[in-house]
Amino acid sequence: MERSDLELVMAIRSQGSLAGASQLLQVVPSVVTKRLGALEARLGQRLFERTTRRLSATAEGEAVCRHAKALLEGFTALENELGERQNELRGPVRLAATFGFGRRWLGPALAAFQARHPALRIELQLTERLPDLGAEGFDGALWLWEVQQRRAADWTSRRIARNQRVLAASPHYLTRRGTPASVEALASHDCLVARENGEAPRQEFALWTLQHVRDGSTARVRVQGPLSSNSGEMVRDWCLAGHGIMLRSLWDIGPQLVSGELVRVLPQYAMPDADIHWVAPWRPKTPRRVRLLVDHLAEQFRGEPWKPAAAGLSAPRERPGSRPPR
Repeated sequence: MERSDLELVMAIRSQGSLAGASQLLQVVPSVVTKRLGALEARLGQRLFERTTRRLSATAEGEAVCRHAKALLEGFTALENELGERQNELRGPVRLAATFGFGRRWLGPALAAFQARHPALRIELQLTERLPDLGAEGFDGALWLWEVQQRRAADWTSRRIARNQRVLAASPHYLTRRGTPASVEALASHDCLVARENGEAPRQEFALWTLQHVRDGSTARVRVQGPLSSNSGEMVRDWCLAGHGIMLRSLWDIGPQLVSGELVRVLPQYAMPDADIHWVAPWRPKTPRRVRLLVDHLAEQFRGEPWKPAAAGLSAPRERPGSRPPR
């Protein structure tokens, strides 16, 4: 069997008809009929049962299609590897990221990389839940939360950049309600809760665990307020409008902190669980195009471009004995 034969049976199987396969292969229907008949005669097996109403694969046809899929994927992988050996990055890269960070920071970085390597095809899927990367065919994801332990054995991870979630409010709200002097005081304020990106079914979004940026000590407070949303952008808009205090990533509100539209609340505290990570299914050899893309992202975000220069606070220290981010 030749590669064209494999492509023929996969086209017929995927389209469910000879007419559909002819459109996919961009040939006239009679060519598909003739080629299939010749292939079945050569193999001595009937691969598809054909009636006036339907077409279905025989047991032998299913076996051929199963092996054809693997062989065609091998052809593609070999062609991509040979192309990369010629120093031209080519082939597909499929990524996932959260909506906000993906639109604001990752999208432009990917476009710049693809412009330098025009033979690459980059697909970015924005989602609020981390997919099962290997099962769903992703090369990796740029994610802002630590991967759950049950996935750690099957995935690899690399921290691309540091990021903090910080407390912020508008000057109007602080003038009206006062500035909390302690973490415990947050319980009596209107706090805006973002119920997003949760993987645990009963995750307590209103339970905020904050870390002191100097000594690493932690403080926990259960907050409340009349407004919450699964959209971080909505929570940010409410905060800008003076409706309460929010806990939000620096990458999302850096410009507003610089302009004074928002003010850090309890600036000695932050939530240290929002670093930017590259996570990917484990594989014995990562394609060169993916490796170089990850290096590009690490260089783009190494300086934490979202961090206000005027903040004057470093990321929370990792306490001795704490588990490093995966």
